[in-house]
Amino acid sequence: MTNVGHHLTALAAHPVPVRVGGLYDSAEERVVLKALERAGRRVPGDTTPLSALGFFGCERDLEDELVRALGVDGCLEVIAAQGALRSFERLRRQPAQQGWTVPQVLHRFLGSGSGRKERYARLFTEAIPQGRVPEPLDGVLRWALRDEPPPPLPFETEATSL
Repeated sequence: MTNVGHHLTALAAHPVPVRVGGLYDSAEERVVLKALERAGRRVPGDTTPLSALGFFGCERDLEDELVRALGVDGCLEVIAAQGALRSFERLRRQPAQQGWTVPQVLHRFLGSGSGRKERYARLFTEAIPQGRVPEPLDGVLRWALRDEPPPPLPFETEATSL
């Protein structure tokens, strides 16, 4: 989320209107709100839900949404298919993870290892049965695929008037 403001500002200066949207972790909502306001995509104090602007909040984070949608068994099947179940089990036996639930260990597993979050986000998403796609992911995909022009900016800011 640290770059959302930078990207929104750059896109606000784009000569052709661009449909902008994204996912964010619930703890980062204020960062997204402020970035949208600074980029002229939201009026300060507006109470319009961020989803109406193309931004969809994950309850905790995307990994948590995917684990809930796919289920623990489904996640472990995907990890096993990648040949990484042994690594997961080794992590699960570590003293620091004793007493953790399997979803907690899954979350830790996904966050450890270079590129693991991105790789498993794709793999988990591909494995989720139709009709179980997490609401935020479904929302942002529907937003991105809309067959209509992007909404106009609500007001001009320094970023939009460059």
